[in-house]
Amino acid sequence: MPKSARSLWTAKLTGKPVAGQSAHPALAMGPSTFRGLVLGIDPSLRGTGLALVDFAKGVDQGKLLGSRTLKLKPKLSQSECLGEIHRAVSALIERHRPHCIALEQTIYVQNFQTAQILGMARGAAIGPAAAEGLPVHEYAPLRIKQAVVGYGRASKEQVAALVKQHLRIATELPFDESDAAAAALCHALTWRQTA
Repeated sequence: MPKSARSLWTAKLTGKPVAGQSAHPALAMGPSTFRGLVLGIDPSLRGTGLALVDFAKGVDQGKLLGSRTLKLKPKLSQSECLGEIHRAVSALIERHRPHCIALEQTIYVQNFQTAQILGMARGAAIGPAAAEGLPVHEYAPLRIKQAVVGYGRASKEQVAALVKQHLRIATELPFDESDAAAAALCHALTWRQTA
């Protein structure tokens, strides 16, 4: 009887061998060999989450170097918020020189205006990385949750708890920051080298 995707991810993340691993395409990635510094971003117009996670010693020893939520006041215009997001990401890139950026792919929203605002915030966050020639990796929300929690429909509370466990930090991060760190973790946990 085939194992569930959740049990397969759990086995992969804990380093246990999985019989018939190649039968599940999401797990046919080989060993996690990612090493480097990842800037995880959870873009939002007024609450962008940023997390720098260092995987210099490998995925199993990921270390949170810092995180913050860029909280922008309602009195700021959209363009001012976009400028602040751009400046914050630019400063982190200049100061820490991450190897890549990881963030959540655009999610489906029914409200066109919400989608437009989210798209602008994403552009402001991705722009500095693109200008520096840094690779930008985008992951579906379900994939991020699957990689970090082992369950694609996990709650924000579950993601925050597992981010805390993976990174061995003392307290849970605020949701925007834990979502950013989860994107970085997803990249490191599921990354595979291409030829």
